[in-house]
Amino acid sequence: MGLFPDPPSPAPAYRVLARKYRPGDFSALVGQEAMVRTLANALRTGRLAQAWLLTGVRGVGKTSTARIIARCLNCIGPDGSGGPTAEPCGQCLHCRQIAAGEHLDVIEMDAASNTGVDDVREIIEAVRYASVSARYKVYIIDEVHMLSRAAFNALLKTLEEPPPHVKFVLATTEVDKVPATIVSRCQRFDLRRVPVATLEAHFARVCQAEGVAAEPAALALIARAAEGSVRDGLSILDQAIALGAGSVTAEAVRQMLGLADCGRTVRLFKALVEADAQATLAELAQAWARGTEPSAQLRDLLDVVHAVARMKLGAPAEAAWAEADRQIVEALLPRLDFPQIHRLWQLLLKGHDEVARAPEPMDAAEMACLRVVHAAGLPTPEDLARLLEGMPGGSPVDSSPDEEPPARDPTPADFEGLVALFEERREARLARLLTDAVGVVRMGPGCLELAALGTTALPDDFARSLARHLETWTGRPWEVRLSATAPAGVVSLREARVRRAERARADVLGHPAVRRIFDAFPSAELLEVRPGDEGAA
Repeated sequence: MGLFPDPPSPAPAYRVLARKYRPGDFSALVGQEAMVRTLANALRTGRLAQAWLLTGVRGVGKTSTARIIARCLNCIGPDGSGGPTAEPCGQCLHCRQIAAGEHLDVIEMDAASNTGVDDVREIIEAVRYASVSARYKVYIIDEVHMLSRAAFNALLKTLEEPPPHVKFVLATTEVDKVPATIVSRCQRFDLRRVPVATLEAHFARVCQAEGVAAEPAALALIARAAEGSVRDGLSILDQAIALGAGSVTAEAVRQMLGLADCGRTVRLFKALVEADAQATLAELAQAWARGTEPSAQLRDLLDVVHAVARMKLGAPAEAAWAEADRQIVEALLPRLDFPQIHRLWQLLLKGHDEVARAPEPMDAAEMACLRVVHAAGLPTPEDLARLLEGMPGGSPVDSSPDEEPPARDPTPADFEGLVALFEERREARLARLLTDAVGVVRMGPGCLELAALGTTALPDDFARSLARHLETWTGRPWEVRLSATAPAGVVSLREARVRRAERARADVLGHPAVRRIFDAFPSAELLEVRPGDEGAA
């Protein structure tokens, strides 16, 4: 033994939960059942694509899935005689090396830091060589949307027809930035956000494995805060375990995340519905003093409004609510109808956006809630209608949705109305032919007889088209007949309008008052005769 004691051996490094519980096979992958089933069937039947594209938000398992695919392709089983499988053994040399990130034939490339065409050229050169020891050489390119356009173009041919021993797995959070030419060469899987209930169950299993006592309400808060991301949720859980020194409580999670207490949010909602401004400001102040962010308070209020709307349709109350909170909301339900609930939602949603942009978020939250309070005291449109009925000069307003206004007969009264109907329905070609190329011989309810004037060639199905449109628009059958020759005196609608305008002009010019004007002003000119001017004094 020397002069100084030997230093203590270092404690093993702590692995965060997000890394410790990273899935190693498809059975451990959370919330992606459809993709797992597809890939497992493809591996069992040997229908393997040359490239896979994995998309989705952060933390849903894209990189983990890529590594699982690499293990499935290269697993040889405990006895060394296995082939590609959907259930890698985890014991063979390839499974262990891939899990440790040490396999020479599984190459991971971060496209965020290797964006250039030269980086892709290195891959293109390397794929020509056989794998060192594995069955397949697997290239995992993470955040592939960060590659440059030149890099994507260089990768196209190799991605479409790689050597038989090469597979590509691409992962991205922004698939819209990946060129369509790349997407079309891959088998695409969209990894979904993991549901809150699935996250809660997963976090409960992790806590049990870690020997940590966790309240169900705390796990529910963490699952909601994770927003569908397993990795984000495990990171929050890791932090909550450290905060609670081995136990996770709902109160500690609320303080850590700056969330509003559920009971206080329900009481704030009650104050808003009852238009109690003082109670509203007091609840906001207490939440602020406890560390609740104003944006989180508005977001929790929106969650309560959403839950109330579902309860109006018969859904159960939120499981995270205490019995007292549930009773408060159920007592408010008879006072709320759907127009009021929708108005609350719109006002709070607008307030949430204002809080996010405001220089003083607390002031913006107070103003948004006061706006809701004052709106809660305003009468609804139905109440206004009933009030107007009793005012002098007011007319009774019936807001009942059961009574419909009397139906208007859509049948045109005359030929000009019929042509106007075709113009309104944007049948411009038929309207022009009706105006210029035919004359009306007879028109009655459901009956129209026309004569071709020979000025313009008519289509063979002219009469059938008219009948079909009129039947559709008026709801009654129509008989449309077309004569090849026009009887004497039958003219087109355009010609009839011209003649009518000429007669009106002649009547106006022949009026004594107009003649006196032209006698006084010999150089005057009659420019236009408007409807109603004929015969006017």
